[in-house]
Amino acid sequence: MIYFDNSSTTKPCEQAISAASKVLSGTWGNPSSLHKMGLEAEKLIISARQAVAKSINADEREIFFTSGATESNNTAIFSSALTKGKRRKKIITTATEHPSVSAAIKRLEDKGFEVVRIIPSENGEISTSEVIRHVDKNTLLVSIIMVNNETGTVNDISTLFKAVKATDTEVYTHTDAVQGFLKIPVNAKTLCADMISLSGHKVYAPKGTGAIYVKKGLNLKPFIVGGGQESGFRSGTESVPLICAFAEAAKAYSKTQDERYKKAVLLRQRLKERTLALDGVYLHEFKSCLPYINSLTVMGYKSETLLHFLEEREIYVSSGSACSKGKKSEVLKAFGYSDSELDSTLRISFCADNTEDEVDRLMDEIQNAMNSLVRIKR
Repeated sequence: MIYFDNSSTTKPCEQAISAASKVLSGTWGNPSSLHKMGLEAEKLIISARQAVAKSINADEREIFFTSGATESNNTAIFSSALTKGKRRKKIITTATEHPSVSAAIKRLEDKGFEVVRIIPSENGEISTSEVIRHVDKNTLLVSIIMVNNETGTVNDISTLFKAVKATDTEVYTHTDAVQGFLKIPVNAKTLCADMISLSGHKVYAPKGTGAIYVKKGLNLKPFIVGGGQESGFRSGTESVPLICAFAEAAKAYSKTQDERYKKAVLLRQRLKERTLALDGVYLHEFKSCLPYINSLTVMGYKSETLLHFLEEREIYVSSGSACSKGKKSEVLKAFGYSDSELDSTLRISFCADNTEDEVDRLMDEIQNAMNSLVRIKR
């Protein structure tokens, strides 16, 4: 079996599995309880918070655990609106955000907020000057994805957000750093982001856990209210097993970030070499791309058909964001993909365990698919 769908989810690492199992069997108390079992669970969360904070060079008081990136992104957007939405009504974002950002912003737009969606340039970049052109005294939030989950394009968040803050310090800045976390440096001290969204299941932890970094002193109103857990910012009993698993994955993979990146570069190079040898197959390349995420077009063949052809041979890829459920990608459209490319593009996403031999087998099977499947009629 070959798994190339790591941008959708990764296989949980042994450290994460062990941590979750240990908590489930031995420390199942509610961390809000005042007795010994509760205090032991609370200590585990404190330790996990420290580990996740360290992985992005943040203060542990700036980390709040969530159920995952969707909740973190929704929290950043709706908490911003709850806090300053009566005075400021403009949100600046991009046309290439993950649905958990774009759909949340669309909901605010439906309620009367003004939304500016920046389209990337031909080389995939979000222009700093274009963002700044729209910042004014009515601007509430600038939310820009760090690494695009479909194309792998990397935005220079630090430069973008420093320019925003230089224009108006009152504007909130948020980045969905899910696809960048533990792949490229995510440094809370230098990003100039007020809020950073993280996910566990993209970095070898189980699904259902994530975090949001909220800069100290921001005083955001909570999006989820109730029992006042997570220092009153995110109510709901914490999932101690999943939080501990997330922390262990963060600790383990923080140590190997550079080594894994170099390996991903080699895998992408091999993928590119193999695509150059096939007519009608090409790798989309932009000015700045994360080597882990690769957008591959096989012209004339439907991506869904290719996906299932490969699946029958136990090779797993995706036809775009797993959250899109097979719909035509508005993100790829915003990047300038043609209609025929939208129908014929696969996402190949690598992890630490993938090999060049696996890339070769993938490309061999894509060639077999081209020789045996019926082309799309135009």
